[in-house]
Amino acid sequence: MEMLLVLALGSAALIFTRVQVLKSYAFTLWVFACVAASMVYPSAFGTWFGFDLKHLIVPLIQIIMFGMGTTLSVADFSRVLTMPWAVVVGMVLQYTVMPFVGFGLTVLFGFEPEIAAGMVLIGSAPGGVASNVINYLARCNVALSVTMTAFSTLISPLMTPAMMKLLAGQYIEISYGKMMVDIFNMIIVPIVAGLVANRMLYGESPGWKKSPVVAGLIAGSVLAAVGVSWIPAGWLGGLRSGLIVGFAMIGVTALAKLIMDIWIRGPKNWMDRALPVLSMAAICWIIAIITARSGEDLKRVGVALLAASMLHNVLGYFLGYWGARACRLSVVDARTVAVEVGMQNGGMASGLAMNTLQSAKAALAPAVFGPWQNVSGSILATWWRGRPAPDSIPISPKPSPTDPR
Repeated sequence: MEMLLVLALGSAALIFTRVQVLKSYAFTLWVFACVAASMVYPSAFGTWFGFDLKHLIVPLIQIIMFGMGTTLSVADFSRVLTMPWAVVVGMVLQYTVMPFVGFGLTVLFGFEPEIAAGMVLIGSAPGGVASNVINYLARCNVALSVTMTAFSTLISPLMTPAMMKLLAGQYIEISYGKMMVDIFNMIIVPIVAGLVANRMLYGESPGWKKSPVVAGLIAGSVLAAVGVSWIPAGWLGGLRSGLIVGFAMIGVTALAKLIMDIWIRGPKNWMDRALPVLSMAAICWIIAIITARSGEDLKRVGVALLAASMLHNVLGYFLGYWGARACRLSVVDARTVAVEVGMQNGGMASGLAMNTLQSAKAALAPAVFGPWQNVSGSILATWWRGRPAPDSIPISPKPSPTDPR
């Protein structure tokens, strides 16, 4: 019976993936299928040949963040100069509304310390690329959305540990310095590597279209990845895995470019097709690994945690919108801020819970929040798309949803 449930969820996810009107919900079904599989067969997501699969979580998050970096460019950071007030308002709301609402919900629901810390953690995370896609679908200000995602991520090494220390320190021991280094290692370094890959993939320089240049980049990336592996322990050593994954992914991307763009002259959007699939697979695998280690806890608090996550997400939308309107942002910009505030980088929060906090229980809140926000975001986008803001602006090209969370 349990096996039939896993097969049914997997089959439904495949069907949703192929039906355009249902496609936006396919990721959530894949998550449900993976959660069901990990609860039925937890040993399959535990240890393989003596290797604990939890050690895959950080590299998988780094690969996802590299993918996020490939969707960004320097223009996304410099654009803040053209809309400084909207970005400042968004950043303040991002790092006040969600952490404090998360903390309030832990008190309201009376969660045990580690699960409560996870609620605060998902609230203290920056926005993810999924919010850019939702804002596109909702016909909001995509440029503002991308810039807010970029800046909330950029300042996350400072703000996320600070909010965790302030609000979750009573629940679990928080090391500000370790969490900051871990965020640099897991998030910032791979994103910077992704920015380099973005330049290589989409840059107009003739050199990026020549086989010797790209081949040289491949060789250089491999040598750099090998060299970085020898970095001794210490502050820089804490960035070692991020640098290795970053250089390795630059090399892999360069190799793919050499084959797809230069040798066989394949489709130009191959990266936009590959990264969402890779990201979704990585997130599903991460959630399965987490669930396999805390399945009993999920059974015990799952309903309450889902209710808290729904409230957290919806209150983020509500307070984000009206906070932005109170600061005199236009309706379309307020809608954009609402989505950015309400949708969090669940992958980052999961990685920090498992790697920095060393707690599978703390990872439960991000694991529940992530799939739900995709459902609510899709519903909100459909609602707003059918009710255009009076100050709507032309929509820019659709961003690549490399972070489905």
